[in-house]
Order: sequence, then structure tokens, then C-alpha cells
Amino acid sequence: MTKTQTVHVAVYDTLADWEVGHAIAHIRSAAYQHTPGRYEVRTVAQSNAPITTAGGMRILPDLVLDEVDPADSAMLILPGADNWNLPDGNAQFAKAARRFLDAGVPVAAICGATLGLAREGLLDDREHTSGAAAYLARSGYAGGAYYREAAAVTDRNLITAGPTNPVEFAREVLAMLDLYTPEVLDAWYRLFAHSDASAFPVLMAAGAR
Repeated sequence: MTKTQTVHVAVYDTLADWEVGHAIAHIRSAAYQHTPGRYEVRTVAQSNAPITTAGGMRILPDLVLDEVDPADSAMLILPGADNWNLPDGNAQFAKAARRFLDAGVPVAAICGATLGLAREGLLDDREHTSGAAAYLARSGYAGGAYYREAAAVTDRNLITAGPTNPVEFAREVLAMLDLYTPEVLDAWYRLFAHSDASAFPVLMAAGAR
């Protein structure tokens, strides 16, 4: 029997709903997983209070950040949010990302979350991307030479992506979690990024196994 692992998704006010939708939905989706039930998704906030996303959805967190041990996690996902642009915005989650990476647990950050990681010094020596190089330069970080003009970048357990690339972000997350074979992951990306109908039978065949 496959042991269920937890993927922790950070939640905070102004969270950009659309940036992590593909990733978290397909982590949980038994229709496309080779091993249904392998992962569960749990939300993590700074307190037990409900948060309101950019789209106006209210989320009641499953866990408080202080309760989460990286040893009990398969990955920490950090969505973008307007709050990341505030001075020290969501700093506790950036510090948590450091703890996860130090423990060898992957972290995936998109959009504004990459600014938080830059402030925390986590992008100083890793290849990475974001919405724009100038956006991260605001942090005063030392990693400008490692910035890549790419939809999504993975380097040493850290995934980064820009706000307009939720599908590429999800592809890197699904690859890191080893949910699909390379053939199935390629089909998944072709379908959701390019509406390639020829990819659909590949996914259906994978789900039926």
C-alpha cells in the first residue's frame, strides 16, 4: 500500500488563486495519477483564521505554520499574493522555505513568492525566474546573475515561475513529485498548455492503469 504524503500549500490574504490551481488539482486528481492517494494537499496559514484569496474565496486553513515540520512534508508550495510586495510581506513563509530547503524538502514558489525568497537570500546562488528580473532586483538580493528568462526553473529542490506561467509551474511541481512518467507528463503539458487533443488519450490510458 502506498503511503500518503502531504504537500503543504501556503495560504494568505490576496493569494492568487489561478497560479497554483493546476498544480494542486492534479496532485490530488486520482483520474490522472498512477498511484491514487499517494499525496494529500493541506493548507497552511499563520493562524487558524480564514483567509480571503484575490478571487474572493475564503479558505479555512488546515494547519498553522508553526505546526508544520519539514520532515512531515513532501513539498511546500508558495503562491503569489499582493502581500508579498509589502515590506517584510509573508516573511514567515520565506523563512519556512529556508527550513524546508535546509531539510532537503522541495519548495515551489510562483510570482510574488519569488520576491520573498529573494529577500530571504534563497535565490542568491540558485538559477531562478520570476515575473521580471527588475522585480526581484527590488529586493537587493545578490542572485541577479542566476536569473533566467524562462517560464519556470528548477534548481536544487527549488522551483520558481512567473505569474503568467501556472501550467509550466505545475509541470515542474508534478515532475518533482514524480507523479507521471516523462511520456505522460509531456502529454499533460501538451493538453493543458497547448490544447493538443492528441495528448488526451495518453492521459486517459495512464489513468486507467
